[in-house]
Amino acid sequence: MTRLITIEDFTDVYVKLRQRGARFLLSKLSLDRKRRSVSAFDASLEHTSNWWEIPLVKERWNRMITGDAHMTFEEYTIDRYLSQMVAPLRVLSPGSGYCQHELAMADNPLFGEIVCLDINQGNLDDAAARARECGLSNLTFHCGDIEGFDFTHERFDLVMFNNSLHHFRNVRRLLGSLIPQCLKPTGLLLVYEYVGPTRFQLPSTQIHAINEAIRLIEKPLRQRYRTSTYKTHYYGSGLLRMVMADPSEAVDSASILPALHAFYDTIEERPFGGNILPYALKDLAFHFVRPDERATETLHRLFRFEDEYIRTHQSDYVFGLYRPKRG
Repeated sequence: MTRLITIEDFTDVYVKLRQRGARFLLSKLSLDRKRRSVSAFDASLEHTSNWWEIPLVKERWNRMITGDAHMTFEEYTIDRYLSQMVAPLRVLSPGSGYCQHELAMADNPLFGEIVCLDINQGNLDDAAARARECGLSNLTFHCGDIEGFDFTHERFDLVMFNNSLHHFRNVRRLLGSLIPQCLKPTGLLLVYEYVGPTRFQLPSTQIHAINEAIRLIEKPLRQRYRTSTYKTHYYGSGLLRMVMADPSEAVDSASILPALHAFYDTIEERPFGGNILPYALKDLAFHFVRPDERATETLHRLFRFEDEYIRTHQSDYVFGLYRPKRG
């Protein structure tokens, strides 16, 4: 169901103004689509407490993916798969963003080179500085669009999309044509991604469930970050605001799983929810970063609610490892 504009859009503009200031909102008035996308990933503007930073949420994802609340998907992949491959390994990370995952991996002697590719030069410069501080010499940073990358003449043991694949257009061409060109015969594709409805145009059943979840949160925990307002309802994102705020956001996300299953053999695929929590906890996450007993119980209540929802609905987030189909 496509929604061009909703009440949620006006609420979000007001909340963003309070949380991130007029400079952030003015950055969305640029006619340059790429510049608007870059501003969405400007680390200097990241002052809010995001739902994905909640420690108990991270532990939940780890448990759903690796079976261990304290083992990340990177550690799991290295231990179970990459450690069996012949080092030194080359890794490509398109849409690497702040490169925090790549920096963590680079400390492992398995990796000869990790190539970080992103459109935001500022974030890459910050990551390069952190790499120098840590004495890491196996990270390479390229600023540019994925369309300009030379897939034909590069070869990698692992291509990793960490919450970046849903920002690329024409996913079917990217996964079906470009990525297989640069993977070695034994190479793997790692996906840790939002794979839900394009442009977050959620079905009405999902929006109804999100509002049920919001009602599970006591009023003191529903006060929005840096405002005096309280979250009472979620209306869904309007398409116009989605395009204006970040033209790349979930631009072709609904195509990801069909393309993966069409062009790759699945080695492992694990859903980890995300159908309810992102929307119920948006602007409220600061209550749960260092939760007291009431906030902790609320989180577990929301976790149980989302678990029940994804029993009968496809998960919006998936971790998977794949190998291109041959022949």
